[in-house]
Amino acid sequence: MIKYNRFILKNGLRVLVHEDPSTPMAVMNILYDVGARDEDEDQTGFAHLFEHLMFGGSVNIPQYDKPLQLVGGENNAFTSNDITNYYITLPAVNIETAFWLESDRMLSLAFSEKSLEVQRNVVCEEFKQRYLNQPYGDVWLKLRPLAYKKHPYRWATIGKELSHIENAKIEDVKDFFKKHYNPQSAILVVAGNVETEEIKRLAEHWFEPIPKGVEYKRNLPVEPEQLEERREIIHSDVPTNSIYMAFHMPARTEKGYYIADLISDLLSQGSSSRLYRRLLKEQEIFSEIHAYITGSIDAGLFIIEGKPLPNVSIETAEAAIWDELEKMKSEFVLDYELEKVKNKVESTMVFSEMSILNKAMNLSYFELLGNAQEVNTEVERYLAVSVEDIRNMSTEIFKKDNSSTLIYLAQDHA
Repeated sequence: MIKYNRFILKNGLRVLVHEDPSTPMAVMNILYDVGARDEDEDQTGFAHLFEHLMFGGSVNIPQYDKPLQLVGGENNAFTSNDITNYYITLPAVNIETAFWLESDRMLSLAFSEKSLEVQRNVVCEEFKQRYLNQPYGDVWLKLRPLAYKKHPYRWATIGKELSHIENAKIEDVKDFFKKHYNPQSAILVVAGNVETEEIKRLAEHWFEPIPKGVEYKRNLPVEPEQLEERREIIHSDVPTNSIYMAFHMPARTEKGYYIADLISDLLSQGSSSRLYRRLLKEQEIFSEIHAYITGSIDAGLFIIEGKPLPNVSIETAEAAIWDELEKMKSEFVLDYELEKVKNKVESTMVFSEMSILNKAMNLSYFELLGNAQEVNTEVERYLAVSVEDIRNMSTEIFKKDNSSTLIYLAQDHA
């Protein structure tokens, strides 16, 4: 159970405080309600580029990291298709330094051609190294547009193509900042050895003077139901053949999300899971195989990926996966199987609550979803899933017409 206090500043900034006197540390987490899905399709990769720019210094503080290091703090950030998240960990006695740093760059980030050039080069290099010059690195650049035709999930967080980042102009960057980086688009969580009244005072002092900004109204196209199987085969310089299958699944706030998450665990959580036990160990078809979900706020993807052994054809490997999926649709999973993955989910959640950073991130994320209190009832949604739910959701998801399959053929096998 994560206890917290909540208040909203006059400019719309939501603030949550979790008091934990058992630690000498504190965390400040700021979640901005902007991700790759909010980008223009001709200017993708901006949310991620902007995450880098936020560390380029503000008008008043040219070096963001230096004052933080002087008070024993560290920081990091990440961007997804849905959110951009920044966090600072530091001794609780120095929490005001975090307020100073984060409020200053929310209000007056320094926009310079030099900073843009530096960070643009960093992101372009990341694009090349991780996505273009690595075996299977471009999988999400190809699988997303295969599975999504309308929704902006059809491009990866890094962006649709390198040229979008290379051509980013200072005016575009300023417009993006003005549109998304303001108090009413942010959620601030402070957790650790702090007191709510003091955090309220600091929040009012450092953040409340920041102008509210113009409210961003998200109006994204809804992805239409997929009604036919999609396939793409790539002959590539990869070590071995590989198969990626994507199925549309329910959004993060729907009951079906929890069912689909448990299905992914039944198929691929540990050495006793179905795909691992049957297709890797018993039948010796794959050298590795995984099932997981994207966890997107809007309707996401259920992914199965595997690398067949050299002596196994792609056709045999794909048929073996479908055999296992058909069993999920035609038979009830065993009670003990479902109980085991539920227990794993529960223990993982309990363990994650030992970290004040995890608690701060979870509170901010559930506040974004609509109600921070639901972080405390999340496990109940998993525990309520029945074997009937598993079979029904498997029947709904695992249809050929709902599948997008991407196959890499190693050039020697082409």
